[in-house]
Amino acid sequence: MPDKVGVITGASRGIGLAIAKKLADNNISLVLISRNEDKLKEIVKELKNSENHLVYGVDVSDFKSVGAILKDVIEKKGQIDFLINNAGITKDTLLLRMREEDWDSVININLKGVFNFVKHTIPYMAKKRYGKIINISSIVGLMGNPGQSNYAASKSGIIGFTKSIAKEYGAKNITANVIAPGFVETDMTKKLPESVIEDYKKAIPLRRFATPEDIANVVSFLISSSSDYITGEVINVSGGLYI
Repeated sequence: MPDKVGVITGASRGIGLAIAKKLADNNISLVLISRNEDKLKEIVKELKNSENHLVYGVDVSDFKSVGAILKDVIEKKGQIDFLINNAGITKDTLLLRMREEDWDSVININLKGVFNFVKHTIPYMAKKRYGKIINISSIVGLMGNPGQSNYAASKSGIIGFTKSIAKEYGAKNITANVIAPGFVETDMTKKLPESVIEDYKKAIPLRRFATPEDIANVVSFLISSSSDYITGEVINVSGGLYI
């Protein structure tokens, strides 16, 4: 896809980094977003066609900053074909112990961040009458999880938001879909005690956590022409943990 431009948030590590590598290998011109711009600058050197990619350090919850960088992307690239909203954080604790700032920060990054990027990207896609939006949610947004009421709320919100966008903009040839990963081998899950990791694996029919590449492969399908008639869907990538 040498003439396509894709924006990826949370691109500096884990799932976002795996998506960036996968899409770069497909010759897509990338716009990598993270709060850690220095790390992105190092990452982009290792990607295929590194000279074609842009990097921006930005807080995805900052509405005006997101609008400014996407305007800059259009000025430099002329288009945005794919938007992959992957940026996310956790502030896990039981509800009785949860602070207001724990709630606000998770909602602002995970959910408002998706709104910010879709809101500022949709006009460019609508004008071109083409675009694919992929929002990374979680199976926690489908089934809930103790100690993650803020995270589950943000991820459930992404699902409802995406379905609504799919209905609003299908006539403009814009698709919007959700990927809901289960447990993935990332820095986030590495913080779990080994005994907890083993217990979770026993509950997964495939008996392993996903790799970031497992998620990137689904993104690769959703941006391809093979998925042109799929919109408003939630693709569960949990190894059978949630069926």
